[in-house]
Amino acid sequence: MDPTLEQLRRLRSEEPRVALATLVATRGTSPRREGAKMWVGEGGRILGAVTLGGCVDARVIGESEQVLSSGRAHLLSVDLGEEEAWDLGLTCSGTLDVLIEPLDLAEDAAGVLSAYRRVEEEVRAGRWAVAVTPLQGAPARRVGRQDGERVGTLGDAALDAAAAERARSLVPGGASGSFPLGGGSAFYEVHGPAATLVVVGAGAVALPLVSLAATLGLRTVLVDGRERFATRERFPSADEILVGIPSEIVSALPLSSSTWVVLVAHDYKFDLPVLREVLQRDVGYIGLLGSRRRGKAILDFLAGDGIPADQLRRIHVPVGLDIGARTAEEIALSVLAEAVAVRSGRPGTPLRERAAE
Repeated sequence: MDPTLEQLRRLRSEEPRVALATLVATRGTSPRREGAKMWVGEGGRILGAVTLGGCVDARVIGESEQVLSSGRAHLLSVDLGEEEAWDLGLTCSGTLDVLIEPLDLAEDAAGVLSAYRRVEEEVRAGRWAVAVTPLQGAPARRVGRQDGERVGTLGDAALDAAAAERARSLVPGGASGSFPLGGGSAFYEVHGPAATLVVVGAGAVALPLVSLAATLGLRTVLVDGRERFATRERFPSADEILVGIPSEIVSALPLSSSTWVVLVAHDYKFDLPVLREVLQRDVGYIGLLGSRRRGKAILDFLAGDGIPADQLRRIHVPVGLDIGARTAEEIALSVLAEAVAVRSGRPGTPLRERAAE
């Protein structure tokens, strides 16, 4: 379930009138991405956070109380000084913009609840959606669907058309952010299906790999040809456990750019057929467990089958970042860290080196 809607449901039954604080823009270093939310109820109940805690969230809570009292939305800009940034675990300062809106969830006059319900419907169907929120004026939402259809209105046909064009450019896979709209600006909140991790092979490394992926919020699919290994008892957190010929199972899965495929079977008769399948698909990450020597042998074999070099470069082997991993748990951590880095377009270098750039 989308966390935003889940939080809405929890609050609606206890505190139907709330202030919704959304991180809509960051400049410099920020501890959270755009779209992070905090809900502040009239009774003092708090859910979520726009940063990692500390002075920023405390100020947002104070502003939320004023917004609830006045009934008017407010765009709050917070400058993080060096000391405040340090308290949040950051290496340098930055600026955060937080939109704080008063919402009556019982009446849903602004259509916020219905908008997020529509977003959830799209995401559950495996599609992307963008919720558009003007940063000036009364609370309002419109939803742009992946197929280009619009739901809701910002109250002006020209604004709706401009918002729809920007929303289409952000799906699938774009990042949330604030952009100009009309004479002001709007926050485009991108929602999509959770990334899916397909693990081929139910051995020792697969156990912490599936468990850690579930903790990170990924949908997990375990694939193996051995029924006694691919069991619910061994993999209680897996969303799906599929037993059969791995290449046939993988070929039938709805793989996409938000799918990560990691092969940990360490068996040529599994690895080669599965790799042939996934290299034909637009998957976001392909990782193969094995030594550099074994990896070269597999890549050479696939090259001999006529698979182009640019396709073979998509295979990360040896899999994972170089963190000195030795145990199965450490290997799982290095694999998922590399997959996150690939998704983010980052090299996986230490942050202290990035800060020194």
